[in-house]
Amino acid sequence: MRPKKTSLMYKILYFFVNLFFPRMKIFGLENLPEEACILVGNHSQMTGPLLSELRLNIPHETWCAGQMMTWSEVADYAFTDFWSFKPRWTHPFFRLLSHLIKPIAVCLFNNAHTIPVYHDVRLRQTYRQSVEALAGGESLVIFPEKNEAGNHILYAFQDKFVDTARFYYKKTGRCVPFVPVYIAPALKSAYIGRPTVFRPEAPISEERERICSYLRDEITATAEALPLHTVVPYRNIPKRDYPKNRKE
Repeated sequence: MRPKKTSLMYKILYFFVNLFFPRMKIFGLENLPEEACILVGNHSQMTGPLLSELRLNIPHETWCAGQMMTWSEVADYAFTDFWSFKPRWTHPFFRLLSHLIKPIAVCLFNNAHTIPVYHDVRLRQTYRQSVEALAGGESLVIFPEKNEAGNHILYAFQDKFVDTARFYYKKTGRCVPFVPVYIAPALKSAYIGRPTVFRPEAPISEERERICSYLRDEITATAEALPLHTVVPYRNIPKRDYPKNRKE
């Protein structure tokens, strides 16, 4: 992984987060291509990003919501994305918490191996940094779920992350592989599947649909093939509503 200067506060936070984060095992490392790739997984709330930063020992950068890296935007984004689905009577507490975490979030996500993701004109910056990382031999880790119904394992995907492959091909002439990853906190493990490779000759709209469908299907099939367990969903819903990976 690229060397990176980090603040003392980040080093302290990293030490304690690493100390208490489970020693999750990663299966399927043999499925990783030799070249840089794009790993796409279920968000599993904060487990996905923490697993990427703490346990994935390959050179990589993780896509991170730009709002979580910007002091003025953290609180609103954190409450809306993390806690707005909690019972309404808890909202005042979580609104306060969303302000209290600002210094921690800004420190963590600006010092970690992250690329900020935006949904406005700054998206060009996201693509540029991503292509530079891939060209430099670093893989990308992306958790593309959004607040839209999917299946019992995954929420629907935002699909514009696939465009990174198009820009990478234009710059390098190389076709990047997309690799599915299923994260199972209940099993303290993650599972890397077989890749599919970007096809530059196909229309980008077709590739978005094909690649997203492949990744969703592979992640879902991997989850369903594992021992019965509770799935940690993208949305921070009450734990009693967490689904199982398959019917009992």
